[in-house]
Amino acid sequence: MELGGKVFVVTGGGNGIGRQVALGLLARGARVAAVDLDDNGLAETARLSGAAPDRLSVHTANIADREAVQALAADVVATHGHVDGVANIAGIIHRFARFTELTVEEAERIMDVNFWGTVHMCRTFLPLLRERPTASLVNMSSLAALIPFASQTFYGASKGAVKQFSEGLHGELLGTGVTVTTVFPGNISTNLTGNSGVKMIDPGGRKVRSTTPEEAGRTIVAGIEKGSFRVLVGADARLLDRLVRLNARWATRLVARQMNSVL
Repeated sequence: MELGGKVFVVTGGGNGIGRQVALGLLARGARVAAVDLDDNGLAETARLSGAAPDRLSVHTANIADREAVQALAADVVATHGHVDGVANIAGIIHRFARFTELTVEEAERIMDVNFWGTVHMCRTFLPLLRERPTASLVNMSSLAALIPFASQTFYGASKGAVKQFSEGLHGELLGTGVTVTTVFPGNISTNLTGNSGVKMIDPGGRKVRSTTPEEAGRTIVAGIEKGSFRVLVGADARLLDRLVRLNARWATRLVARQMNSVL
């Protein structure tokens, strides 16, 4: 997909990967509507971009609120005239705990943001994307959807739901002008824990491999340009994806032992 002149909506645009995707799209000549709950974060994204208001608009919205997403779509169209792409980057994790220790409220919040937020965005924006000659829909899953991580089991379930939903949409939209890309990031050095309101676990002196948000953003934008079916972000994501394909039980137990040792 040629990005120059296209209009993209990017959720989670106030920090981390979402910010870097927004900046990457702008650098390739696209116009961007950055969406986040954090006004200050959106202002910082705008400052870093140096883009004029006609190229970057910022929108404060809660993607877990269906009516707020509908209002967002109207606002974006009023600002930019149309939408050529949507990158659903926003997401949260829950505290590092076994599933039976999580409250119902914690579990519901994860699904509301990660899964239903993605669904609301797709349901609302897909009719707009279908109006364009070519369009792009990007949904953020996780490495945790490909291999389970003990203590983030329900988070993985929410991202597994995103994977199946997103790849199902890919199948449904074959033959249309809409390309669907599903992203599977590994460990990214963002403030995901802080933004989710949880504390990071102590790795116990282990060196934890991570990918910078800048590199993640570049990889995702490249995937959008290529119209990739799947985008794996980070060496850890690529390695563990291979391992789980070779021997799912062994790979799952390997990760479980590592996670349980630091809980």
